[in-house]
Amino acid sequence: QVQLVESGGGLVQAGASLRLSCAASGRTISSYAMGWFRQAPGKEREFVAVISWSGSTIYYADSVKGRFTISRDNAKNTVYLQMNSLKPEDTAVYYCAARQTLRGYGSLGGYNYWGQGTQVTVSS
Repeated sequence: QVQLVESGGGLVQAGASLRLSCAASGRTISSYAMGWFRQAPGKEREFVAVISWSGSTIYYADSVKGRFTISRDNAKNTVYLQMNSLKPEDTAVYYCAARQTLRGYGSLGGYNYWGQGTQVTVSS
């Protein structure tokens, strides 16, 4: 069993940066692909980014490409999401999740473990 805890969210102005962290416990996540999703009020949860277990393969949603960077430190059992040039439309609860493979990474299904989420609010 893997427990995931997100942190680093907050209230910022448009154009600012935030760095989210996802700390895992229970077992190592070094063999898992790790993803970030977000859910805005009244909207479905959507894919943001995913990183393979080794960090060699990364995919981003078009809406965050060039602004967000996903990374991981397997020694610390932690995954990060660096968010730059934040926009009001980035406002959402951000979740990290773990899956066995990258296949189908963009959909919610296949992610075995989920965190509780951290709120990111970007004011205009």
